[in-house]
Amino acid sequence: MALAALGVVFGDIGTSPLYAVSACFTGPHLEVTPDHIFGLLSLIFWSLVLVILLKYVTVVLNADNKGEGGVLALTALVINTERASPRRKIYGTLGILGASLFFADGAITPAVTVLGAVEGLQVAAPTAQIPVLPIVVVILFGLFFIQRHGTGSVAKVFGPVMLGWFLVLAVMGISWIVREPRVLLALNPWYGIRLFIEHKVGALAVLAGVFLTVTGGEALYADMGHFGKVPIRAAWVFVVMPALVLNYFGEGAMLIENPAAISNPFYLMAPEWSLWPLIMLATAASLIGSQAVISGVFSVTTQAVSLGLLPRVRVEHSSAEHAGQIYVPTMNWLLMAASLALVIGFGSSAALAGAYGLAVSGAMTIVTPLTLSLIKSRTGSKSRALRTGLSLLFIIDIAFLLANLTKLEDGGWLPLVSGLTIYWLMQTWQAGRASVMARLLRDQKPVRDFLDDLKRDPPVKVAGSAVFLDAKASGIPRALLNNIKFNRVIHERVVLLTVVTREQPRIAEAKRLTVTPVCEGIVRIVAQVGFMEKPNILQILRDAEAYGVPYDPERTTFFLSREELLPGQRSDLPPLRRKAFMQMARSAQVIADYYGLPPSRVVEIGTRLEI
Repeated sequence: MALAALGVVFGDIGTSPLYAVSACFTGPHLEVTPDHIFGLLSLIFWSLVLVILLKYVTVVLNADNKGEGGVLALTALVINTERASPRRKIYGTLGILGASLFFADGAITPAVTVLGAVEGLQVAAPTAQIPVLPIVVVILFGLFFIQRHGTGSVAKVFGPVMLGWFLVLAVMGISWIVREPRVLLALNPWYGIRLFIEHKVGALAVLAGVFLTVTGGEALYADMGHFGKVPIRAAWVFVVMPALVLNYFGEGAMLIENPAAISNPFYLMAPEWSLWPLIMLATAASLIGSQAVISGVFSVTTQAVSLGLLPRVRVEHSSAEHAGQIYVPTMNWLLMAASLALVIGFGSSAALAGAYGLAVSGAMTIVTPLTLSLIKSRTGSKSRALRTGLSLLFIIDIAFLLANLTKLEDGGWLPLVSGLTIYWLMQTWQAGRASVMARLLRDQKPVRDFLDDLKRDPPVKVAGSAVFLDAKASGIPRALLNNIKFNRVIHERVVLLTVVTREQPRIAEAKRLTVTPVCEGIVRIVAQVGFMEKPNILQILRDAEAYGVPYDPERTTFFLSREELLPGQRSDLPPLRRKAFMQMARSAQVIADYYGLPPSRVVEIGTRLEI
């Protein structure tokens, strides 16, 4: 499991040596001197210790939602445990913002890592004028194109490849450290502190570069559900962190001897004979790191849809054995277009490093207060020392966030604007769905009035079963009312089915279904699912047979209500937000396709709603 975690969890942070050290010097225009090198390496080492080892590996991995991690899983758990708290809405807002920033990061990671790897060709053949950008474009296009085939078979080699990558990082670093052993003095935190004392506010630009060495730390938490805490911790402590530290210190040792190598310190560390194999290995590692982020975006998208933050999108399962291996076409092509635009627009990993980091630092900062809230609710005053320590680490998060704000003019505005736009769209979808639901509930007929109407003017009963999907298990769905009103018929067996998504990843089978009789021939089923689960309507009906609800696939018809939204005179939404919501609603996947209902057994009854 630790080997498998190497191939998925650590791909992003493991490829940071390709561009991080160079960005630390070229971004803030810092002179390459031994004192500056010592200060920079000290900041890198202690950032890895404090942010990754102490914050994420030691503390945050314990803040799991029944084994699942990530900012949305954490937010759902905090909201669930803080139902009576006035801060509940604030926590929800923070979680949505964190997920939005993660989406913004999803497009930058493939672009910057693949660019950093392929740029090694310019070192291997400096006079050949190899066209780097076209090669990167082709690689990225191929990466996104193969997503629809699934990554199950490729994932089997991810772990061994990344293990080889980290071993190469360690060997490269050691080969230079033995030549310049005084670089180990940088383990002393005083060198990093002195760099701040000398450069004051200007050192924030250096810290923004240092942050590139811890990007990908969020993946430790987000992928916890796939591997568990122990394998991730073992892989970090025994393989990843030692390899990264050795490589960064090796780059520093080489720069002490040859400051001009700052143009591309990673590849210039390697012997000339090894450049081509190293470029191939680095490209493979960068693709693996990109794959991890792309898969993460797919997972977060499905979570966001389940939690009502995004409209329904088509989700394809690429593996029969592993439910987590999914493909979301809409997000895949959006990520590809964004990544290609970034590569063409920025042109190099050094330039793109300016845009990289702000979204990630924002997401990582948001995790800390959510974790503090969860720890307090779980342990109370017993965790005062732990919460104090995590609060001190929160200061480091804020420092990194402020440091990355210095890159606004160098491209940092791009992920920030992208993240805030996605946040606004998520909030728009939430508000719009709440407005539509309020309208539907106002027009919904109470069960008692419905039963009185059936007795007073009974419709014709027809053979078979009818399933009506109902958003809220409180009244009678509009589709059933319209079917009786216009067709004057009702089926022998009627099921009112409501699917409720809970703030936990999965629901135990024993607690999944609630079956309540409404009257003779009509039952109400409430099916609870976790936000990591996709509802399977057909399976729910099969499970309901144990509660005495017969299910005959060949004699069951599914009645769905489809709302056509029209702009009304009065609306709960501002004009721009209403227009955006209506467009998102039109682009949402048809509910019958989302639930996988048999097309030949579905009847849709349209309703026009003014919002």
